[in-house]
Amino acid sequence: MYPKKTGIVGVIITVVILIILVFVSNLNLENLSYLENIVSTVVMPVQNGLTYLKNKITGNQTFFADINNLQKENEELKNKNAELEKTLREFEMVKSENTTLKEYLNLTESYSQYQTKPAYIIDKDFSNYNNVFVINIGEKDGIKPNMTVISEKGLVGYVISTTHSTSKVQTIIDTASTVSTTLSSSKDNLICKGTLEERGVLKATYIPTTATLVPGDKIETSGMGGIYEKGIYIGTVKKVIATKNIADRYAIIEPAVDFNKVDTVLVITK
Repeated sequence: MYPKKTGIVGVIITVVILIILVFVSNLNLENLSYLENIVSTVVMPVQNGLTYLKNKITGNQTFFADINNLQKENEELKNKNAELEKTLREFEMVKSENTTLKEYLNLTESYSQYQTKPAYIIDKDFSNYNNVFVINIGEKDGIKPNMTVISEKGLVGYVISTTHSTSKVQTIIDTASTVSTTLSSSKDNLICKGTLEERGVLKATYIPTTATLVPGDKIETSGMGGIYEKGIYIGTVKKVIATKNIADRYAIIEPAVDFNKVDTVLVITK
């Protein structure tokens, strides 16, 4: 019991002494310089501790103020970033429109001998058997079945059906497609069809036994068959497959058009 009380009394006495010492240390006691030195020596650590504590508290306040400023700056940066993203999207749209207009211009210049209608591809159905797509012009634009469809690179296909505002186009790499073609160099006639064996290419058959085909030879439409105009570029010979009977040999034709990337075309209306 006594030791506990003694400890409490000791703490109280220590606190009182410290308070007195702080008070005395702040007095201007010119005549008690020796005492002042003693008091300063004892009190200085206490004052330093109080100053440190004050600085800590002030620093925390500054820290919280900085946090608020950072939050405001963060919100401002988010808003600016959103504005920049919006501007970038608008720029990309303008760039895309300009690219499309340039493609149309190149197409019309390349096929100036024909009367054409430009179109966007709005849907694609590319599977193992089908290679068709839908364009955004139709009967209201004067589009009819069997009209030839081309791109800047070359022959794409032909219109197989129409609605009031759209048309379905069968590409030359569709397995149901057949194109009468000619070797640009020798003018030998070939028949090119879509093939299941190798996607995205044409298979050239009925090659005359006297015809000489080598990789790189250019292929174009012959004008026969009643659908395609004569002289439209198709692609190049990729490889020639020899057989026991020369009459059965065939060639693989690499189309000039990349059907996975094409998105603007022209329909030859006349």
